[in-house]
Amino acid sequence: MIFRQLFERESSTYTYLIGCEQTREAALIDTVKEEVPKYLQLLEELDLTLAYALDTHTHADHITGAGDLRDATGCTTLLGENANSVCVSHPLRDGDEIHIGTLTLTALFTPGHTDDSYSFVLKHQDQTYAFTGDTLLIRGTGRTDFQNGNAADQYHSLFDRLLQLPEDTLVYPAHDYKGWMLSTIGEEKAHNPRLQVRDLPAYVQLMNNLKLPNPKMMDVAVPANRRCGQALEQH
Repeated sequence: MIFRQLFERESSTYTYLIGCEQTREAALIDTVKEEVPKYLQLLEELDLTLAYALDTHTHADHITGAGDLRDATGCTTLLGENANSVCVSHPLRDGDEIHIGTLTLTALFTPGHTDDSYSFVLKHQDQTYAFTGDTLLIRGTGRTDFQNGNAADQYHSLFDRLLQLPEDTLVYPAHDYKGWMLSTIGEEKAHNPRLQVRDLPAYVQLMNNLKLPNPKMMDVAVPANRRCGQALEQH
């Protein structure tokens, strides 16, 4: 497997490149529009063909590069069906499998941060990888106070789905603001302060009292991302 973790500084976004060594097919998860030239350069340098550009959810803090990547490479774009995006190649549903050569990503519906949030799970050589978007962050969880977010839904996504993965599962989130790059399910169970709640009502109370400011780009990013990051006249 070919794997790269890329970082966009302005929005503290992680983008993940996953490639099959045998077929040279690749996927990019959670791209940023301004970084598209760098992605294309890296794909060329690694002799990879982009098969998929996936987003874990409709982002509010940056504009996706999915549409530009599809124009440049002919790749398939994927986003959760609840996003009601008119521009994606296919809407994602829970349990969908995305085949990248010999590798398989499984889509898990993990709403709560937004109502269209998905995580992607990859198993390779006895190791499980979880690309958790904004649902599970390193020592945190995604806010639930806009974009049809719901703290109770997120609690179930966390405790009934993601935290049921093997404890040595590697956790790769969509963002980090403190320099963390990697965690595991076991680490997060033990050390993530938002996961130490006693029950669902306690989690809902915690999340409903965060009082965070809206992302700076929210009014621009959300409608743009429903168009795969492209101008209205293009899609």
